[in-house]
Amino acid sequence: MIRRAGEHGLLVETGSLELSHRLDAALRADRPAGVAEIVPGPATVLVVAPGVDQTWLRDRLAAVVAEERGKDGAGAAEGPVVTIPVVYDGADLDSVAELAGISADEVVARHSGRELVVGWLGFAPGFAYLTGLDPVLESPRLDTPRTSVPAGSVAIAGPYSAVYPTASPGGWRLLGRTSVRVWDVTADPPSLFRPGMRVRFVREGAPPS
Repeated sequence: MIRRAGEHGLLVETGSLELSHRLDAALRADRPAGVAEIVPGPATVLVVAPGVDQTWLRDRLAAVVAEERGKDGAGAAEGPVVTIPVVYDGADLDSVAELAGISADEVVARHSGRELVVGWLGFAPGFAYLTGLDPVLESPRLDTPRTSVPAGSVAIAGPYSAVYPTASPGGWRLLGRTSVRVWDVTADPPSLFRPGMRVRFVREGAPPS
């Protein structure tokens, strides 16, 4: 389904994160004339095109969606893996271990033991929701959010992991910290992460696998 979203936007309901990623990549590779913003979500893609004929754009989007649906997942999560070194000394590491019924070392091993995929960006500029977290580590948000979480904090909440791009309030559980700058307003693009990108956390100082 494709529906209006405000004066200049169309919202494509993809029904899945995988199709959102494929549609986002296809539109960025061959951006329709006049499209100013493409914002993928977990099951939608928002396309903003001020001044563009909405009927033409709707037809163009429908054609791209139909083409991407026929690819059977081809091209999902391709490209290089972004490695994020982490010092695992977070304030919530022990409580996550307790909730999971495992040791803190196993929490670290499970968090750094698989590739995650950037699902979408939201909450704050550059805040990427990383999907694919080990289910054993899934933990609820804090009952009382912190008033300030430092930039570079590596955290989990529910089925997601994230790196705080800037200092901000937050209720995610902190596992550690990284020196990698994931949000830089002077860079182009300013966010290190983009939807569909593969990410692997690595314990800082650990030998390469």
